[in-house]
Amino acid sequence: MSERMSHASAPPGTPAPSAPAASAPQYGWLLGRVGGVPVYLAKSWVVIAGVIVLSFGTSVGLPQPTGYAVAAAYALLLLVSILVHEAGHAIAARAFGAPVNRIVANLWGGHTVFSSASLTPRSSAAIAAAGPLGNVLLAAVGWGLWQVLDARIPSLLAGALTFANVFVAIFNLLPGLPLDGGALVEAAVWGATGSRARGMIVAGWSGRVLTVVVGAWFAAIQPLLAGRMPDTFTVVWVLLIGSFLWRGASAAIAVGRTRLAVGALRVGDVIRPVVTVPMTASAATASAGLVATPEAQYAVLVDPLVRPVAVVDIGQLLALPEDSLAGVAASAISVGLAPSWVIMSEVGAEASAVVQRLAGDGGEDRGMADVLVVDAAHRVVGTVSVADVERRLLARP
Repeated sequence: MSERMSHASAPPGTPAPSAPAASAPQYGWLLGRVGGVPVYLAKSWVVIAGVIVLSFGTSVGLPQPTGYAVAAAYALLLLVSILVHEAGHAIAARAFGAPVNRIVANLWGGHTVFSSASLTPRSSAAIAAAGPLGNVLLAAVGWGLWQVLDARIPSLLAGALTFANVFVAIFNLLPGLPLDGGALVEAAVWGATGSRARGMIVAGWSGRVLTVVVGAWFAAIQPLLAGRMPDTFTVVWVLLIGSFLWRGASAAIAVGRTRLAVGALRVGDVIRPVVTVPMTASAATASAGLVATPEAQYAVLVDPLVRPVAVVDIGQLLALPEDSLAGVAASAISVGLAPSWVIMSEVGAEASAVVQRLAGDGGEDRGMADVLVVDAAHRVVGTVSVADVERRLLARP
């Protein structure tokens, strides 16, 4: 039985090892659901709220503790602004048929996680613009309230709501990833070239340049032009926000380069053979096939047209005594095919769709360890694994 040990593998459809099913992700406190989409408040948001209270509590010109209370109210209004921004992305994504996973408000603002697999340059641009549009609408509401409120504190908060949303909208429209303006640049290049990967690379480099320019302006150029030295508080915050933006831009460049490399791959470059076993075959037939094809990781039960029906459970096969294999039906130790495990493609086709299924795309699917490839007639072609794709990409110049 030791000859078959190399074929032991996880059941079909098992999530990739990098995302174990047992470790449920924690995004923070669940604030509620909007249209079924969970909205989380990350614990890191407490940091920015504390900074706002301490910074503005003494500068609003009100006696304490009223000043701190007003600053805390402003922090909550800023949170509302962030959630409105992200809700804009979520609503637009769902309008274009993209499943939305979650909305999270955190130290750096917030983000909306949704599947981008079915998007086009136009729909991607519309989703990116929907967030700042939400802030513009909220700023208009704040402006209207500011004009009619006479009491000092309500008027102060209405003005803060107005200017905060104008700032959030303008800042997010700056042309570089990971900001929404960068997503617009990506969509424009994608539409012009037909390559989303190139759009990501251009928008990522734009984000890097933007990070340096904007960081230098706020940290040094602006205070020097005003005749004062840069203050430590501003420099620290510029470095923190700049590092976040730089990492996001760099990640976009890396993903774009990977997409280009994957686009050059063909399914045939990364596919492994599969042992196909008739539904009426015995476990001995499956075992012999796996021994004869050491590179195969699965034995798949097929119908007379070589269409997959089930997969032999390697663990159960290895547990059977050698002398009992011929008397056990392969179907008795098989498991059904998880729909997410099967993808239709051809050996000569680009591997992009297969790799996207393996990696997941931001939706509920966290990615797969491997997938079963079938052709247009639903006949078994082979399997593709994350490890084989990575090995092939690393081998490329």
